[in-house]
Amino acid sequence: MTTVGIATGAGRGMGLACAERLTDMVDTLLLVDRDETTVTAAAKELSATGGGAVVEPFVLDITDAEGLARLAARVDELGALRAVAHAAGISPTMADWRRIFAVDLVGTALLVEALRPLATAGTAIVCFASMAPLLGGLDADPAVAVLLEDPLGEDFLDRIRDALGPSVEDTGAAYAWAKHGVHRFVRREAVRLGPLGARICSVSPGVIDTPQGQQEAASHPTMDALVRQTPLGRTGRAEDVAAAVAFLLSAEAGFLSGIDLLVDGGVCAAVRGRSGRQ
Repeated sequence: MTTVGIATGAGRGMGLACAERLTDMVDTLLLVDRDETTVTAAAKELSATGGGAVVEPFVLDITDAEGLARLAARVDELGALRAVAHAAGISPTMADWRRIFAVDLVGTALLVEALRPLATAGTAIVCFASMAPLLGGLDADPAVAVLLEDPLGEDFLDRIRDALGPSVEDTGAAYAWAKHGVHRFVRREAVRLGPLGARICSVSPGVIDTPQGQQEAASHPTMDALVRQTPLGRTGRAEDVAAAVAFLLSAEAGFLSGIDLLVDGGVCAAVRGRSGRQ
């Protein structure tokens, strides 16, 4: 049977780097991005220079439930869902706190929910989180943890605002909490998918040299300090993250599910070690 892969946020940066890896892993690859011009150009580029996969662009806002249903239907038409690299997301300078939660956490849950009926033995999903919540400072009580694990619950955004208070309206805080929610959601989803023979993990990039990362660095001087503290002495590359994602999606990672893989050059180890946090 034809194997199908999905790469979201595939028009640029880490999403495109992941898509390049997936062209060697599946028969047909759906490139998902909200910008039609960008994703169409990326599909043409990968068709000309990538691996053996047939590459097809798919225009979609990841928060659009109806669009996600169309995506799932297209996968079902093409064959068996084999691999998903979900890199679509937005960072603190790109939107307000509600949109950050809606894209980074709720959108992740909507995508997985749409694809869950297609999951079968050998299906693997990797969702992008971030090192941001791993640097510390997020002290969630059990009620907040429960909310974050169910981002599709009724009135989620209003309830998370009530639980965390006005501080969550800071976009940096919202981003960290949303990505923490991805960590928690993935752990919960691993329990759902396991009986099907399917897996899900998350990956947490550190400071990565992409256009989006450069935009954040220009607005947040603290990112330069993080780079200086990185034991490997450099920013990450999109290819570094894509290599980690490719491993998690491969058969070699067949006993990994519900875990997060931190790809940060060691900066979290350095920061947490200096602060005494475990």
